[in-house]
Amino acid sequence: MTLSDQLPGWADYLAIVAKAESALERLADPADPLLLQQAQKLLFAVLATGYQSAFSDPDFPDFVPAVSSVLNTVGANPDFVYGYTRIDGKGSYRLSGRRGTSAFIYIDFVAGGLGVMDDLGPSVGMLDIDTFTLTNGQFDILLSAERPADYSGDWFAVDPRATSAAIRRASYNWGEEDDGAIAIVRLDGPTLPTPKDAAAIAHHLQRLAGFVERYANFALGYSQRHRAQDYVNKLEHDDWAGRGGVAGQHYYQGIFRLKAGEAMIIDTALPEQVLYWNIQVNDALWNTVDWINRQSSLNAKQAALDSDGRFRAVIAPSDPGVPNWIDTGGLLEGSLMLRWTGASSGPVPAVSIVPIAEIRTHLPADTPKVSTEQRRVALQQRRRGAQLRRRW
Repeated sequence: MTLSDQLPGWADYLAIVAKAESALERLADPADPLLLQQAQKLLFAVLATGYQSAFSDPDFPDFVPAVSSVLNTVGANPDFVYGYTRIDGKGSYRLSGRRGTSAFIYIDFVAGGLGVMDDLGPSVGMLDIDTFTLTNGQFDILLSAERPADYSGDWFAVDPRATSAAIRRASYNWGEEDDGAIAIVRLDGPTLPTPKDAAAIAHHLQRLAGFVERYANFALGYSQRHRAQDYVNKLEHDDWAGRGGVAGQHYYQGIFRLKAGEAMIIDTALPEQVLYWNIQVNDALWNTVDWINRQSSLNAKQAALDSDGRFRAVIAPSDPGVPNWIDTGGLLEGSLMLRWTGASSGPVPAVSIVPIAEIRTHLPADTPKVSTEQRRVALQQRRRGAQLRRRW
């Protein structure tokens, strides 16, 4: 028997991928034809997402897209450009580049992660670019477990357990801000990568094939948990501590469930101080509702505050003609999330379900009316801004 006979073939890889079908049992109604096909679509997206990280090398790191408007999974934030790379927490790296004008740039170091070659693990450190020296907008940071005795520049202590790094760049004004440019280079690794032999490639492909089931269970488990805990038309407070959350961050999340002709109103005060905030809606599979062609999210610069200083959003499947409409894409059920990041407090949003026809009786009398033409122009500007960003 030759080595090639012992290695997996195409049918073997497909057999591993096929195990992901078990994750579909997490759907609210696995017999619903539309929901089932949407879930099948998710499985294809997961396979494509996984390939981007499957061969990431901690000796030769490179931030690749984690999620995007195309590979849209696990509640991707419309305001973020995401990136992922494997690292070796015991190694030494140079992180450098141009900060740009993003609201913030955070890098989460994880002892595991959602990459193909990772096992799920906790966050073990968060780097905020703005806590380091910027010279003409440029930064240069040494990443290592211990600071060299003769090093006087910017340094960040990496937990030796870290196996991956995930980057988030937040933009309020899509297409008008500079998302910056970031590079990461290992300093103590080999000069050139070692070509992978057949067995090594097979190992990575087996992990990629198995990744579909693991990731799908994670994605579909999000809404399944909220349904089981009855966070329906009410919100759970979470800080995602140890799972990508940062100090001073508050998430309010749950399921919206509407009947025909109904809408949800989210009514909240704002923190006295807050670095960033947004609200968004996702479908029942935790995929963000199409944010390029629909106003399925709003951030602090896109939203309109009422004359009393409060933020009120109307979550509805059809346009109620108000500025803060959150478009569910015609869905009557899905999930929603509102987050305060870098906030002095975490105001609790009030949730109410009202008839769409009576929306204005539940909003301040001076709430502006948005015409069909105004909405069309606003959506055109949204599409343009989204496409001007570096999303991958």
